[in-house]
Amino acid sequence: MGMLVDWPLDRLRDYLPERDEPADFADFWAATLREARDAGAPARFEPYDAGLTTVEVYDVTFTGFAGQPVRGWFLLPAHTTGRLPCVVNYIGYGGGRGLPHEWLTWSAAGYAHLVMDTRGQGSNGGLVGDTPDPDPTGLPQTPGFMTRGLTDPHAYYYRRVFTDAVRAVDTARAHPRVDPDRVAVTGVSQGGGITLAVAGLVDGLAAVLPDVPFLCHYRRATEITDAYPYQELVTYLKTHRGDVEQAFRTLSYFDGVNFASRATAPALFSVALMDAICPPSTVFAAYNHYAGADKDIVVWPYNGHEGGAGFQFPRQAALLRRLFGGTAEPTDEPVIPGSRQG
Repeated sequence: MGMLVDWPLDRLRDYLPERDEPADFADFWAATLREARDAGAPARFEPYDAGLTTVEVYDVTFTGFAGQPVRGWFLLPAHTTGRLPCVVNYIGYGGGRGLPHEWLTWSAAGYAHLVMDTRGQGSNGGLVGDTPDPDPTGLPQTPGFMTRGLTDPHAYYYRRVFTDAVRAVDTARAHPRVDPDRVAVTGVSQGGGITLAVAGLVDGLAAVLPDVPFLCHYRRATEITDAYPYQELVTYLKTHRGDVEQAFRTLSYFDGVNFASRATAPALFSVALMDAICPPSTVFAAYNHYAGADKDIVVWPYNGHEGGAGFQFPRQAALLRRLFGGTAEPTDEPVIPGSRQG
């Protein structure tokens, strides 16, 4: 049964918590990305027969963190020429890149579409993954990915994932069919958290589209929800009682709130008020700190972690049409009073 899991909407709209950002945050990420780019090699785009006629499909391998190989899919609308705007897509927790026919929406809308596999994930019974994570520390962790390498920001799992995600944008921009000045990033849940990280680390993005983003405002999340995956952190700290402050110090390098404060591209968020997995205050903390002036948030008052699901896409598509050409707005969906943040 659905119920509100956080503060009333009026309070959420005004929620601007103090950020917990380490003094060397910028240097940490600059060094991480420099090392990855120095270790990089040209991406491979292998034609892939997916049994589809409306898209050209390529099996992608590019170099991510520490030059390690990362898989993906690249889809182009068939019968097009020249450089296209591109959407780079990140995936929800536990999922992998799946199969090409599971990713047809953005190419059907006329965009190039790069789907990034998430290292180590893709074996949860949903979208299948193909990218290993060769850098586990071997230290004790709670089952899942949230506590892998948690005692050291240099060893933390999401350092590798966020670096892969930046390199995915580099890969898209380098492709001859992509306009490097018209690249948008998007994802749902974990994919939304990755989207925010990239938004804070990559200059010149055309749009940022995080849906019900995960990986934001970690400490509050652990204090107000018992849902997974944040519960992985709770379980770990329940066991490793002396590691609380070190854990949150590590997490401060990977907090969507800190990345949002550096992001300036036009943005469209979403949040669901009955979402116990990514509580609304954690999403609004990132949204309200988002530094771009052109930003909006769609509120789904009676939804859980599914958020807007298919109803969010027309709004995203309308934003990209506005930014890339065309101003048509979706007309076949209900308007929810009070659902948008000016």
